[in-house]
Amino acid sequence: MSDTSAPPPAAIRRARMLEHIDAQGFARVSELSALFGVSEVTVRADLESLEVQRVHGGAVASQRIENTFEQSLNDASDEKRRIGVAAAALVESGQAIVLDVGTTTTAVATALLERPDLRDVVVITNALNIAMALEPAIPRFTVVVTGGTLRPLQHSLVDPLAGAVLDHIRADLAFIGCSGVDATAGVTNINLPEADVKRRMLATAARSIVVADSSKLGVAQLSRVAPLADIDALITVAEADTGALRAAGLQVIPA
Repeated sequence: MSDTSAPPPAAIRRARMLEHIDAQGFARVSELSALFGVSEVTVRADLESLEVQRVHGGAVASQRIENTFEQSLNDASDEKRRIGVAAAALVESGQAIVLDVGTTTTAVATALLERPDLRDVVVITNALNIAMALEPAIPRFTVVVTGGTLRPLQHSLVDPLAGAVLDHIRADLAFIGCSGVDATAGVTNINLPEADVKRRMLATAARSIVVADSSKLGVAQLSRVAPLADIDALITVAEADTGALRAAGLQVIPA
């Protein structure tokens, strides 16, 4: 059966196209045409506007639009450690929490491991690395992995399936990472599939908390995760410039 749905808007199509080329390393024009439901002429025009290297009949990746988890791990590492400690301090024994994918949420997981007082904590995550990092805390913690399709850049699990699991749980806290937090644009992410899962995570939790180092503040990326009104608090370092976010009504917890 052919897919009769309308193709996505150009900006979203190009972002997905670049992500596909980056993940595969190479893509043919004909393949992209079929995948995105547009003509080969449109695909060629899209490729001209993207940061890819054109080759005969297709394109190869020339620059990632998104750093890998490992590339981001050492960026602002002290800030992330402090944010992780501040976030972990909010968790109480007996709670269920959601931990999003990312290096800052990984710092939250590390800080949780350093709290031997915690008992009967359920952690739901779509990050394979976080699940493995928390394994030493079992049986004090119960670690639930959402399932889904693996994105190797971030070791994350996305739809299909990831969202379906999240729709059937209720958490006390959700700790969400992001690519940007802006007073006007809200919480945004560079990657569309992960942004969808983040939205589902926010919907599961009684309290939603964004964790972000100072480099993410005032930044707006491709996919909107949530307006600031849907976020209960932001945890970032005390020295970060949070004036605009506070003025927009967002509670800021300094780390």
